[in-house]
Amino acid sequence: MTDHSDKEKVQILSKTELALTLSRLASQILENISDSKGILLLGIPTRGIQLAEVLAREIEEKVGHNIEQGVIDPTFHRDDLHKVGTRIAPSTDISSGLEGRQVVLVDDVIFTGRTVRAAIEALQAWGRPKSVMLLVMVDRTGHRELPIQPDFYGRQITTRKTESIELRLKEIDGEEGVYLEQKS
Repeated sequence: MTDHSDKEKVQILSKTELALTLSRLASQILENISDSKGILLLGIPTRGIQLAEVLAREIEEKVGHNIEQGVIDPTFHRDDLHKVGTRIAPSTDISSGLEGRQVVLVDDVIFTGRTVRAAIEALQAWGRPKSVMLLVMVDRTGHRELPIQPDFYGRQITTRKTESIELRLKEIDGEEGVYLEQKS
């Protein structure tokens, strides 16, 4: 668990607001996908994986069938490894082909856009989907280094570079919500 003693933490989304946002995002996906059986949710490590699992459950409740999900690891496709470093992340796990699938890349936060660019590059090694869309819980505006924008987002927040956003999910963290943290 992270030591939060040197950080000021402000709640952006409560547990209830997070649940409502997830339901809205699931509905938006369904509104923009032609066939719910062709959806493939691919989580980007680390929190994107768990977020994809939660979204899959939300969508399954709405459509009455399983929604396939997996993991896309962008680590070795990054152009900024020297800045962010490597970490042990779950390896790419795509159980079926991408051909004809409507892929939704799922991440907790978009900041510079470099992680998403790397995830798209990693995805190309696995095939050619019908479409690729991006869903993030938080779109941190004002810091994009690449022309990448989410198709779906829970909240759009203007932040400082010294701040960070943290998505917390019950299964992992024992609490739910989205928090903005300022290092003091």
